[in-house]
Amino acid sequence: MSDKHLSSQFDADLNTVSTRVLEMGGLVESQLHQALYALVHLSLETANQVIENENRVNQMEREIDHDITSTIARRQPTARDLRFLMAISRTTSNLERAGDEVAKVARMVKSIIENGSPRSLPTSELRVAADLAATLMRKSLDAFARLDTAMAIEIIKGDDEVDLEYDGFLRKLITYMMEDPRKISPSLDLLFLAKAIERVGDHAKNIAESIIYIVKGEDVRHTPMATVERLVK
Repeated sequence: MSDKHLSSQFDADLNTVSTRVLEMGGLVESQLHQALYALVHLSLETANQVIENENRVNQMEREIDHDITSTIARRQPTARDLRFLMAISRTTSNLERAGDEVAKVARMVKSIIENGSPRSLPTSELRVAADLAATLMRKSLDAFARLDTAMAIEIIKGDDEVDLEYDGFLRKLITYMMEDPRKISPSLDLLFLAKAIERVGDHAKNIAESIIYIVKGEDVRHTPMATVERLVK
């Protein structure tokens, strides 16, 4: 959080916006766990709950964006305060997109259930990647709350693990499809699910990069990790 200001109301505004971001992030994380449960247990009810909650995530993004715009107009922040509000805008955008990916998972699970796709496909193996992505999302919110750049570095590195899980799962699906052409269609559905989970990890990484932007004033997107680590030290 930013240092104290002469205006206690400004501090209150920043605290309110930060709290809303954490609430939104908590909802997205919960949605991801529910979508994974729906996939592993083929629960149509849980998939429908995730889909129904998508509008809540979108509404929260709109409300936070309105709060940010209003705060900038009224307070005319500069330097770190302005970076903080801009980074919050980036963060809520990434949370909303992560929520979209989770809703895609729920919709695909619903389609798999309704179409009666084979249960022999390795749906449970998506749990590792989904758990990693959910952990990264939770850590990104914790790091945001404390503006912890060291944890932000861990999150950025952790996204590589999600990418590796995705690559491994892709190779396994290719093997399934080669062994039994009848599994091509449902395997493509699972590939879609795996990609959505991988994208959640990407959005957690983006939030971590925004934390470094707030604290250090440097945009580290597409920056080599060695350079980022030197900046944070």
